[in-house]
Amino acid sequence: MAAHPGTMTTWGDFAREAPDLAQRVQARFDQTGLALVATLRADGSPRVSGWEPLFADGEIWLGSMAGSRKNADLRRDPRLTLHNATTDKDAKAGDASIGGRAVEVTDDGAKAAFVLAFKQATDFDVPTPFDLFRVEPSRVSMLSPGGDHLVIEWWRPGQVVERVERR
Repeated sequence: MAAHPGTMTTWGDFAREAPDLAQRVQARFDQTGLALVATLRADGSPRVSGWEPLFADGEIWLGSMAGSRKNADLRRDPRLTLHNATTDKDAKAGDASIGGRAVEVTDDGAKAAFVLAFKQATDFDVPTPFDLFRVEPSRVSMLSPGGDHLVIEWWRPGQVVERVERR
């Protein structure tokens, strides 16, 4: 996919800084292929929507139907949080979260590459027309069960992974 000059942090940057955490977070999202995304409506209230993130070419890609409300939210205010689809109340598989900002991608070459990568990853076609965003992560976290306690790890650009255990 096409390069993007002048960006902040990419998923690839994070994966180079914290490869173990990046692998576990991506695996958690890949487990269901679905994420919940929190955006901000025009009145400032939160909106939670489903999204199918694609981890490819060192990026997190978000494609969706053109004109959706969540796309309008991101154009107005690019801040978002992605959370893996939770499948059980005990979070036995862990909970992953990625916060940051969405950058709209309008380059035809990048959009064509996304269509191919999405088809390869999911065996589904991208409905057209569609809007495309990539995520610049500013925080990534993972909550994991640790027997009789929880392990919470988090990362921010340029910092080491921090970890706490909660009982």
